[in-house]
Amino acid sequence: MKILKIFFIFLSLVILPGCIQTTSLLGPGVTVATTGNVLQAGLQYGANTALKNETGKDVISHLKDTVHEKNKKKKLHVKLKQLLENRIETTRQKLLSN
Repeated sequence: MKILKIFFIFLSLVILPGCIQTTSLLGPGVTVATTGNVLQAGLQYGANTALKNETGKDVISHLKDTVHEKNKKKKLHVKLKQLLENRIETTRQKLLSN
């Protein structure tokens, strides 16, 4: 019986690779199966679909891009702060030497 299950899973993976598009329903399906809350699953699917239509990205890639952009801005602020501190120190040195 165990060999039959393994064979069926292997056969499914070989024959059905084009069905990956239906995995968008996997998250809400798991939510319904584990919690039994159909409303929560529907809201999760609706939010994911709205985000996909608005940004053209799925939730994970949108979140990754947002975090990357914030890190980029933070690094820019640090570099600007260092530049200003160096300028102030140089100006102080010039004023004290006169």
